[in-house]
Amino acid sequence: MEKQIKIKKVLNNNVVIASHPTYEEVVLIGKGIGFNRKKGDEISSEKADKTFLLSNEQEKEQYMSLLPYIDENLIDFMSDILHHVESRMGQELNQHIHVALTDHLAFAINRAKKDLQFSNPFLLEIESLYPKEYQIAMEVVTMIYDKMGIQFPEGEVGFIALHIHSAVTDKTLRELNRHNQLITHLVQLVEDTMDVQIDKKSVDYHRLVQHLHRAIDRVYQDEHVGDEIRLANMLKEEYPVCYNLAWKLIKVMQKQLNKPVDESEAIYLTIHLQRLTHKT
Repeated sequence: MEKQIKIKKVLNNNVVIASHPTYEEVVLIGKGIGFNRKKGDEISSEKADKTFLLSNEQEKEQYMSLLPYIDENLIDFMSDILHHVESRMGQELNQHIHVALTDHLAFAINRAKKDLQFSNPFLLEIESLYPKEYQIAMEVVTMIYDKMGIQFPEGEVGFIALHIHSAVTDKTLRELNRHNQLITHLVQLVEDTMDVQIDKKSVDYHRLVQHLHRAIDRVYQDEHVGDEIRLANMLKEEYPVCYNLAWKLIKVMQKQLNKPVDESEAIYLTIHLQRLTHKT
């Protein structure tokens, strides 16, 4: 049965804000959905290509202030993009991606038109940490090029991948960026301490970054990886440089995250570091 919802505000021909009987305030996106309509009109939810919630007043204000600066064709196209992302990820995305990714892509398109390059210092880390999201982000960039003829620089793929991962995990972009900065700092610390240049395309680098990422997640979830005292003592004796560096990394993590890090992380970090530096 179709649900009749009442329009609260027509934002443009393709976007309206409406009162929903179940979800309270929603945004409806669909070609021509707002054309010749006004506040108080009833409309079927089936008319919308995409419906999403406005979780708070701040998000509503951000979206409303954003729309006047966005081509209506992009707003309509965003439905195709988000349908593609959800289909490829195999799950629904957090509602905040509608505002955040629309905002990002609108300004990315504007930058591209002006040939303004925007570097992404965490591109390799993002590709290593979120390979599926990175691949889908590449597909989104291709969709934009095919539809609009806009060619994004490679750095934009990383930013779009972060938006996708944020919508999947419910983590904020600020939190993700802070963690990526920490991982980049830890990798740089390894290079400086060991006086090596790590191959960022190598399998061992990928393993190290993945382990650091999981270690950060374990800190927040208060998980422990196990207590292997004998193995720790053996590694300390066999690979003292890597073992001491592992503890140096742990102390940096504790300081940056402001949380204790399980001592057993030193064991697995030592193994990753020994494998990485031994082959470099």
